[in-house]
Amino acid sequence: MSGRRAHMGMSVTISAATAQDVEQIFRLQYLCFQREAELYDNYRIDPLVQTLESLRAEVADDLVFVARLGDEVVGSVRGVTDPDGTGLIGKLCVHPRLQGHGLGARLLLAAESALAAERAATRFRLHSGHRSEGNLRLYRRAGYAQVGAVTGADGVRMVLLEKDAADRDFVASA
Repeated sequence: MSGRRAHMGMSVTISAATAQDVEQIFRLQYLCFQREAELYDNYRIDPLVQTLESLRAEVADDLVFVARLGDEVVGSVRGVTDPDGTGLIGKLCVHPRLQGHGLGARLLLAAESALAAERAATRFRLHSGHRSEGNLRLYRRAGYAQVGAVTGADGVRMVLLEKDAADRDFVASA
């Protein structure tokens, strides 16, 4: 198992998304969020109803990163900064067949690094469905703490998590 994990880590690269990646990200997002939709018995969750045009605009305006295995996009994450300097991280997804190899953590770190360096984010915020144990575990390991909860427009109860940008160094070296 460890041999396979090392191979995965070396062959998957993380980079900024380009306009050429939009359709692959769109398909990947649709695939990845099916499990979430099932968990909540709700197929109207935002990542499943997002339009291709809306995603194209996000790739143009926001910080969007992809994980690539060769030419295939196998993971994605978005980041934007709100007016008070908080980096908002969203739609983190990794292809089901590649989950459990640390790609989610690498994508999260890429988004945090870019939000801090390019958009001067002083803290990071993200949300996850309250039943999404795997996601919540990843975020807690990355240093996020629950700061509240909110019910999304789609009716799913979301856990809000935050951490200070200054805490990043501990996570990166852990």
